[in-house]
Amino acid sequence: MGSHARRSGLVHSDPQRAHECLVCFSSLDFKTHLIDPHGKEAHRWEYAGQPGNLIDPAVNGGRRGHVLVQYEDDEHDRESIFGNRTVAELDWNGKVVWKWGEQAPGGKARQNHDWTRLANGNTLLVVARPAVVPELAAHEIGDQALLEVAPNGAVVWSWAAGDHIGEFGLSDAGLDHLRQMLARGFRDPWGYFEINNAQILGPNPWHEQGHSAFHPDNIIIDSRKANFIVIIEKATGKIVWRAGPYGDPYANYEERIHNNRVPRPLDQTAGQHSAHLIAPGLPGAGNLLLLDNQGSSGYPPVGLGEYAGSRVLEVNPVTREIVWQYTADDSGDPVWTFFTSFVGNVQRLPNGATLINEGMNGRIFQVAPDGEIVWEYVNPFPGRVDNPYPGHVTVPGRTLRDPTVYRAQAVPFDWLPEGALSVNVTSALYFSIWQRDESRQDARLERLSAATFRLLAATSPPLADCGGFAPAAARSLQRIPTIATAWLSAETRR
Repeated sequence: MGSHARRSGLVHSDPQRAHECLVCFSSLDFKTHLIDPHGKEAHRWEYAGQPGNLIDPAVNGGRRGHVLVQYEDDEHDRESIFGNRTVAELDWNGKVVWKWGEQAPGGKARQNHDWTRLANGNTLLVVARPAVVPELAAHEIGDQALLEVAPNGAVVWSWAAGDHIGEFGLSDAGLDHLRQMLARGFRDPWGYFEINNAQILGPNPWHEQGHSAFHPDNIIIDSRKANFIVIIEKATGKIVWRAGPYGDPYANYEERIHNNRVPRPLDQTAGQHSAHLIAPGLPGAGNLLLLDNQGSSGYPPVGLGEYAGSRVLEVNPVTREIVWQYTADDSGDPVWTFFTSFVGNVQRLPNGATLINEGMNGRIFQVAPDGEIVWEYVNPFPGRVDNPYPGHVTVPGRTLRDPTVYRAQAVPFDWLPEGALSVNVTSALYFSIWQRDESRQDARLERLSAATFRLLAATSPPLADCGGFAPAAARSLQRIPTIATAWLSAETRR
């Protein structure tokens, strides 16, 4: 422990406003954790992913509780985009059901930063590609590429950033800055662009309105280091839409983090992550949602304000206006109390709240549209990492406690196998429900949310006796599965 107390686990929950769901993430303990709404670990896999997320059963043949992880690594190169050897899909029990890497170019997957299972059963991966990019350097550098891989391991589509240098909007000064950095021979462990996101656009209103750039098959990526967000036309590989890399060069960057007027034109992003279109059926569907870290970035580097803070931006991608945003100011706190300079993500939730991963601090929280924090959790599974600059270490062998969470994912309860949650988690949930209203337990149980009933339906059968509870509480707790089953049956008939 350090010299100050650290919060961990569930910090705050408002059950009336928070969206009830599970949360999945990988930590630097190199495991993937699934957390229930009460902050309890419901499950874990003994491997980490980048990201460590569950696969939507709708695009996975109905299989529930599967994750994709980095399965085998080169130990000496683990902390870079080059270190991954194979990726694997694991089922709920950790069994490998699909593995890929040996068929990859060079015999290694080199997966990093993102992946997604596609509706056709293929898997889209961000991978590292050691390559010579003539526009940037005469020697081999760490390029990044996208690969679409079929279930049999064949690469059926590919795209490489180094083949499109002239399409990202970098100025002559920016390209020269990047070339000068690469000429020094430094191999950045995360790549010269650090592409951290690659997602299919999916159905959206803009394509329905005739905007061809937003074809559902197209892919959106963003670069943390170069500050651009682009859409790749899947059919041609060309860039057909771009935001960044530069904002108004004369804007007052000291005011950027404090400006909360909306709508307004999209301004300078800096080190952004997780740019994606909000999915159909969710509030804001079709809008661009992203975490604008406001971290050190840019070719050449962009100006950052004295008061460091991050932003969540929701943008109309056709008008390019910010239509909603979040900074800590919206929760009544100084802007610097929400800041993650280099990792993190955001996700819109069905009730209109937004899940935010303040990644470098391992803090995952939900904010309502008005900025109120309605659920908050701090990663209690930190890793121990080496100082990234060992030449400057004064105490040899000292490691650092690191709670970093690269990406967090809100997971619906029906993505889990039936009976998936352990008896311990089930009984803990029962006890939490009992505590909510001891005097009117049955009435309170009847009013529980649909999400909680789905969670109860996903749990293992309850214990025959609820040992440790008073007799009245035990009788009420034993009624929960009956109430949940009745509710689900009624819901199915609607």
